[in-house]
Amino acid sequence: MAETQAEPRSEDPKMSARDVRVHYGAKLALKGVDLDIATGQVTALIGPSGCGKSTFLRCLNRMNDTIVGAKVSGTVTLDGEPVYGPAGLDPVLLRMRVGIVFQKPNPFPKSIYENVAFGPRIHSLAQDKAHLDHMVETALEKAGLWQEVKDRLDEMGTGLSGGQQQRLCIARAIAVNPEVVLMDEPCSALDPIATAKVEELMDELREKYTLVIVTHSMQQAARVSQQTAFFHLGELVESGSTEQIFTAPRHQLTQGYITGRFG
Repeated sequence: MAETQAEPRSEDPKMSARDVRVHYGAKLALKGVDLDIATGQVTALIGPSGCGKSTFLRCLNRMNDTIVGAKVSGTVTLDGEPVYGPAGLDPVLLRMRVGIVFQKPNPFPKSIYENVAFGPRIHSLAQDKAHLDHMVETALEKAGLWQEVKDRLDEMGTGLSGGQQQRLCIARAIAVNPEVVLMDEPCSALDPIATAKVEELMDELREKYTLVIVTHSMQQAARVSQQTAFFHLGELVESGSTEQIFTAPRHQLTQGYITGRFG
């Protein structure tokens, strides 16, 4: 199916993947994916459960390195720099540049303030306490949470509602000023109101960051993304503008998934 993938776009992408394969032990989970991630846009990865979209997402910041038995081959670049291999970016620095927000909100068992301050502290980004305070406030502002928590920064992050916890995790991810933010089904554990807030936030964040989201909701992909990639059984079937994928897919598998015939 590789020949049905979109031609790589000519403008400089923020990240590129070429012939990316992932094995979990003997199982081939991702089969030679070629995909460009456009700068300053939201790219949605869609497809049925177990199709490889989260596996691909984890390739972009080497989170598969943390899974026993996972082996990644192929090429991934960030601004043209290799992510893997002997000349690859240091994983700690890579994850500072390419942050991730997981499916289930996972604030640290610390105060709201300390959750957001964690990254700037470990990477020594703040010059002093006033600078750190400013970084925390800025991240919470960008995550649309500042007004709700500014008078309770010493309270535990785990005491917030589910939607607030997810926005806290987004604030934590952007506190170190990454270039790319990965989101693995960020709304699947949230109610519709909290989901709408996170979707609104994605639209604001793409003014400053490149976003890649895995979503099981085609409606969400259509609402928030400019580019969409459809995965099936570990293969990238096709990718292109969200409008094209949803209105004129080139592949019958994409058509079948989007019209609800399977998935």
